[in-house]
Amino acid sequence: MVFSAFAQISLWGVLAAAAFGFVFGGVYFGALVPKYYAIALGREAMPAAKLDMLTILGPFVCNVVMIVTTAAIMRMIGIVSLTDALALGLVIGVGYLLAMCMTIAINPNFPRPFTYTMVNAPYFLVSSLVTSAVLFLLQ
Repeated sequence: MVFSAFAQISLWGVLAAAAFGFVFGGVYFGALVPKYYAIALGREAMPAAKLDMLTILGPFVCNVVMIVTTAAIMRMIGIVSLTDALALGLVIGVGYLLAMCMTIAINPNFPRPFTYTMVNAPYFLVSSLVTSAVLFLLQ
């Protein structure tokens, strides 16, 4: 049952959700919150880091893994409505993504872990909700 769910995943759904995540991430982190992100990391006095292949492709690949995992979970638990898909997106967004973001930020390298989580929370929550909706609609 677990591995057969992966065979039932819509490639179009994964591609559409990945495209959304890439564009939304670029707009969100590149235009909407870079100042607050720097503050959360204690780097507000430093020049912005230059983008390279790792900082562009790394999050994209990780997002694709999360999208495929979400799609498999949707198949395994039998999501049958958009409401169910959005509920799953909310559970994943809050229960895994936000909680993991906070867990990662609670260490000496993050001077403001709560600020860091609050800066990232909207991206993870919106991304999870849209991913779940897109995967359901394009299944």
